Parts: sequence; structure tokens; C-alpha cells
Amino acid sequence: MMTQKTTTWFTRGMVSPKTAAWIRSAQTAVAWLSWGVLIIGLSANQIALVMDYRNSAAILLTSLAAFFPLLVLRLLLTVIISPTRRGPLLLLCAAVAAWSLGSMLVNAARLEANAHFPAQGEWLFLVSYLGMAGYLLGDVDLRSPRPTRGWLDVAVICGAVACLASLLLVTPIRLASNQEGAPLLLALIYPLADSALALTVLSQSLLLSRSDHRKSVMLGAAFVMLAFADSALALQVSARTYDFGNLSNALWGGAFALMVAAACRPKKAVIRAVPKEAGTGVLIGAAVVALAELTVRPDDTLAFYTLPPAVITLGCVAARMTLALRDANRASEALALSMTDDLTKLPNRRAVRTWLAEGLDRRTPMALMLLDLDGFKEVNDSLGHRAGDTVLRLVAIRLRAAVDSRVRIARLGGDEFAIFLDTADEIELMETAHEVLGELAKPILVEEIEISPAGSIGVTVALADDTDGSEVLRRADVAMYQAKNSGLGAALYDAALDEFSRSRLQLAEELRKGIADGQIEVWYQPQYDATAMQVSGLEALVRWRHPVQGLISPVSFLPAARRAGLMGPLSEVVAQQAARDFHDRLKSGVDLRVAINCAPPELLGPTFLPQLYASIAQWAVPDDRLVLEVTEDSFLADPQRTREVLADLRSKGVQISIDDYGTGFSSLTYLQNLPVQELKIDRSLIADVAADDRSRAIVASTIQLAHALDMRIVAEGVENAATLECLVEMGIDTVQGYHLARPMPSAQIHQWLQDSTTNAPVPGPRAPYRTVDPSST
Repeated sequence: MMTQKTTTWFTRGMVSPKTAAWIRSAQTAVAWLSWGVLIIGLSANQIALVMDYRNSAAILLTSLAAFFPLLVLRLLLTVIISPTRRGPLLLLCAAVAAWSLGSMLVNAARLEANAHFPAQGEWLFLVSYLGMAGYLLGDVDLRSPRPTRGWLDVAVICGAVACLASLLLVTPIRLASNQEGAPLLLALIYPLADSALALTVLSQSLLLSRSDHRKSVMLGAAFVMLAFADSALALQVSARTYDFGNLSNALWGGAFALMVAAACRPKKAVIRAVPKEAGTGVLIGAAVVALAELTVRPDDTLAFYTLPPAVITLGCVAARMTLALRDANRASEALALSMTDDLTKLPNRRAVRTWLAEGLDRRTPMALMLLDLDGFKEVNDSLGHRAGDTVLRLVAIRLRAAVDSRVRIARLGGDEFAIFLDTADEIELMETAHEVLGELAKPILVEEIEISPAGSIGVTVALADDTDGSEVLRRADVAMYQAKNSGLGAALYDAALDEFSRSRLQLAEELRKGIADGQIEVWYQPQYDATAMQVSGLEALVRWRHPVQGLISPVSFLPAARRAGLMGPLSEVVAQQAARDFHDRLKSGVDLRVAINCAPPELLGPTFLPQLYASIAQWAVPDDRLVLEVTEDSFLADPQRTREVLADLRSKGVQISIDDYGTGFSSLTYLQNLPVQELKIDRSLIADVAADDRSRAIVASTIQLAHALDMRIVAEGVENAATLECLVEMGIDTVQGYHLARPMPSAQIHQWLQDSTTNAPVPGPRAPYRTVDPSST
């Protein structure tokens, strides 16, 4: 019976990672073997030709019987691990098989006598071209957003190539071979088809539907090699035999080996460009080549297969130009409407982007202000959208009155306005911003109610290295939110306060990759029982082993993880590693409870707790040896849901600790009603406990409260002996901090635990207090 995981892989048409790795290894072996067979076969055939061995065709036939099946096997292995590309790959597989069978039929005929052209296997060669064309059209990285134009572009480029080939290739071959009819037509089809396929690859690359440049080069080179080999055959068609040399064999074999190698490359996962359409130069060039083909006017024999591509090319160019002209007319009409805001009659966001692009091109000093109205939503909710529209129109009038007539004003959308200035003087900009806010604050009458609008303005100056107006807009937007959060009304962009800068976005993406690549480490900081001064537990702390920057502390990457939505995967990795490390320590005789931090979104989310329970079960962690540390804001987010989650945790034996106690909205209600076993006093409360009476009184009362509720009390951030002695005297249960032990990686913690009894600091005397049996919590 298949497991659920195996069933999932099967129904999705995929294989497990272990099987995929094995298949990739097999692919590599088959690739080397196929190249080896090709080289050995060609070498043996060349020796036979030099020695005038009559049955050299038998050697070639034997090589083909081994070479092409290896190529087919390699493609089939790729089909197994690439289900999304299955159709195009199977088409190419059929094309290779057809070519293989055709080659073996032709060479088998040569064993008895010189095979006459065309032989029985020629129709298989023609079939193989259909498969190759289907593969090229189906196996692309990106598809054009407008398929009709994309197909017309491909048709124009391929048709132009066919016309060019007929001018430069067909006529010379016709004159050199002095042949007519079906044999000549068949011989010419092959190099023309090769050229068309090579140009199809080129056109797809130019139109950016292929982002893997190496793959495109490999495919193009394969079809060029086929074109050379087939052209040599076409030049010999007058002999009506297959008297081709070993060089042609090498080109055919190398072309198919290269084609299969390109097809077996994995599809690009990173999108680097947007597919585009053929430009005017391509269309005009294709039309000129087609007209030249019609002007040459070949004789009746050649006209049968040279004139149709020219006519089709001109038709496709005409259709493509018609679509382009229609698009241009629609665009010019839409542009006039799209540059103006319907409500305020001010320029809109498109106009602002145009101004920014023009200013950046001219490299002239310029600045951008973004104004966001404060409390506008309340106007809409209270008075209705009609009143809100009136406010926006009046604000537009006020903004125009507040600035010089040369300053450009636009409405970006909603209650956001932009002010565009041709200056980089920050003092002048801030003065203008405050003048705008002063003018804006004058009362306006809406629905018989007097309203004094207020707003926040973000200001940014275009930098010397700016090339994209979107970045200027983004900085102004960040500055506007800085102004809104600070309450200053107007603020200049400050890169130090920009949480969405390019470097921080890149850090988040590197963290996403780091989680997947196993760069996350769990370190442990020991917790001491304050009575015996022995290690009683460990707190799991996350670290990031960056491949370039080295070890990164959580302070540097956790904010990026929260913004990028990576806290869930990160917490799951920490829980999994902590459970596994606990299992390893337990096998060596070390049984210490381990504490894991959990943020509110993960605590209340649907994935973290199931993953935690799975890790506990997988590594056989005793439930009562795991402590889940949650912050006080967890109870504020959703009190009822939090109560249910904590009750579920406690029912499974997991202990619960309130982390950073005293820094949030501390409430005695949840201490009374929730199944909490531990309070962890924040380091900010104990930092001055040895020197400040008020801090000491707060900590002492918290310790007494915890003991009265049968809770364990932990003090973190113990940095010196005086703080430790004071806490012990007040009756603290557990202490941790740099004075006792620093966080250590899992590999070092075992040796440290063995030496901890001799390295432990000795506290002063402690006052008696009511002890709590640890087993009861």
C-alpha cells in the first residue's frame, strides 16, 4: 500500500527528491555514454573508409543502433522529472526515434548495394522535422501575452529565412545538381527546414520567450550543423546515391546529441525579461527579403516551392503591420485620456511617471513630494463618497493655490497627491512642504460641515545614480509614511529608516533561499536553577550562517523575515532542529528542558503547531520537556483563539512561558485564566535591579506574584554578578544571561554541559521562599 506522500507524488506526476537525484545521475552517465558511442563509431567508420573496408556501413549501422537509443533514453529520463514539459519532450523523443529508424533503414540498404535517393526511410526524416518543430514551439520559457502577434512574428521571421535561403541556397544547388522533380525538392527541403528551425530559435530568443541563452545557442548550433550536413547531401543529389562522407555523419550525430543535451537542461525558474514583439526593423527586413525573392522570378521548377514562402511572408508582414497600426491609434487616443484624473482634472500617476522619466533623462535637479490626507477615510465613512469627492476637488484647488505656477501637481489616486519641483534644495523643499500643509489646514465647507484637512508629506530628491522613476516614487512614499508615523507633518527621505530598501529586499530573498538550503542554525543558551546553580534548561535561539556574510544574529534578519512572511517557515525549522538536538542529547544522558520562541502569527496560524507536534513525535521528545515561549501581544491579537491554542498545547503536555513579561500590556486576567507555567521577566526590567530601588521593587513583586500562582519565574539578561546576587536574594527560580553562559551551537553544547559544574558562578545567599515542585509545572 502506498503512503500518503508517495500517493501525492504519483498523482502530481512527479517523483520524490531522492528518485529525482538518482535520475539526474543516470542522465549524466547516459550523456557521457552517448558521446562516447558517437566518437568511437565515427572513429571506427573513418578507419574502415581509409582501409577501404567494404562494409563500413555495417559499422555505422551498429553505432546508430547504440547511439540513438541512448538519446531517447536520456529524453525519457528528463520526461520523468519534468512533468510540465512532458508534451514537447515526447515530441522531440519521437523525432529522434523517427530519425534513428530512418538512418538505420538507409544504412541497412547500403549493406547490399548503393542505396538510391530517395530511399525507403526518407519519409521518417520528414516526420522527424514535425516533431522537432513541435518541440521548439512548445518548450519555451515564457509565452507571449498576445499569442496572435507572437505567432505572426515567428511566421514572419521563418518566412524571411525561407526566402533568403531560396535566394542564397536553393538556386545555387539547383544549378550545381542539374536535377529536377521530387528528388531535388526532397533534397532541398532538409536544409531549408534546418534553416527555418534555427531561425525559429533565434526569433524566440529575440522575442525573449527563451531566457536560457545557453540552451538557445545549443539548439541553434544543432540546427546549423544539420543544415551543413543536409546541404552537402543536396549538392550530391545528382548522383542519386547516399555517398556522404564521415564529416556529414559527425555533423548529424553531433547535432542530435547537442539538441538532446539542450532539451535536457532544466527549465528556467527565474524570469529575467518580459516577452516582447518583433520591432519595425524586423518586419521591414522580412518584407524586403520577400520582395527580392519575388523580383528574382525563378524558373517554373523552382517557383513551385520558392514563391509561396515569399507570398506568405508578405501576407504575415501586412497583417502584423495592420495590428501594430491599430495598436498605435488606440494608444494615442488612450494616452490623451490616461494622463488626466477624471475627478480633480489634475494630471494623474501616468503623468508623474512621464515627468520623472523626462527629468531623469535630462539629469536636471528635481524633487518629488507625496501628500496623503489624514483622516480622509472618516470623511467617506461619515458623510459618504460624494462628500469625499468634494473634499478631493477642494484640496486640489488649495494645493494649486499653495505653490508657484511652475510647480506641477498631480493626483496619484485615492487621497494621495504628488508635487513635482525642479529643485534639489532640501531647505526650500521643506519650506514648500510646510506652506502646503498650512494652506491645506484652512477650513473648507462640505455638506454644511466645516472641515480642516490635514496631511503628511514625504519628500525625496532625485539622486545622481537614479535611472528609474519608480524608485523615486517609492522613496517619496516611504518618506510620507515616516512623516505620518513621526507626526511631524513633513519628512525628508531617510535611508536608515527605510525598511523596504533594495538591500533589505535582497536580504529577505537570500533568507528565503537560506531556509531552503539549510543555512539556519539553532544555538542554545543555558538556563540555571538559581538554588543549586546547575543548568536546568536551554533556550533555543536562531542564527543564520550566511554563505558570504558569515554568522548573522537574529536582530539583523528577523525584521526582514517578518516583512517577507518567512517567520512561519523559520519557526518550523527551529522547532525541527530543537527536537532533533534534544533527542541527540537525551541519547547521551542529558535531559534538559528546551524553550522555543513563538511569535503570535505562528502561534495562531494553521501550520506551526501541527509541525511542532510532528517534530515532537518524530524525535520522541517528552512533552513536559518542551517550553513554548509566547509574548504578551499574542493574547491581544485574538484572546479567544489564544486561549484555545494554549489549552490544546497544555493538553499535550507542552509547557507555556510568557516571554518579555512586563514590556507589553501586562494583565492579571490571563495569568488567572490561561494555562501558563512560567513567567520570563524581560531584560529591561532587571538591568538596573541591583542599583535602582524601583526596579528592584517591580521585580520582587513579580517574583512573589508568580510564586503565588505556582509559576516558575525566569530572569533573562543577567550580565553581571551584582544582578545575579540580587535576583537570587529575591527568590528567582531560573536565571540566564551572558554572565552565566553565552549562546552556543549545538555541536559545542554537549562538551560545555559536561564542564558546566566547574564553570558555574557561585551566587550569594538567597532568602527563603516557597519552592515549587518542577514536576507540577
